[in-house]
Amino acid sequence: MQVACPTGGEDAARRFFADGLGMAEVDKPAQLSGRGGCWFRAYDDSGAVTAELHVGVEEPYAPARRAHPAFVVADLDEAAGRLSELGFDVDDSQRDSFPGFTRFHTFDGHGNRVEVLEAR
Repeated sequence: MQVACPTGGEDAARRFFADGLGMAEVDKPAQLSGRGGCWFRAYDDSGAVTAELHVGVEEPYAPARRAHPAFVVADLDEAAGRLSELGFDVDDSQRDSFPGFTRFHTFDGHGNRVEVLEAR
């Protein structure tokens, strides 16, 4: 999946997706590296890729307010705590509104909506 950021927004993306959600930044292919942006992956315990997110530079920039990526994590409260400690707002007003999951919504460093879930 892909979300956008403004020119120069890579560090804010790293802070949210790597530091906050624990995803690993991966190198973009050489032919794409000059475009800006950054890529992240999540892995399971065996090392298999479970999610990949591309953050691309877009000008003019407008955050995605409704459309959003959703990530399933092993420990929802841990993820919420990390994001809160980094200064990101965590909205758990819909925590129990999705059958089979507990969840919260937040916004990355550029205002893109992100959903984080844990299977019950």
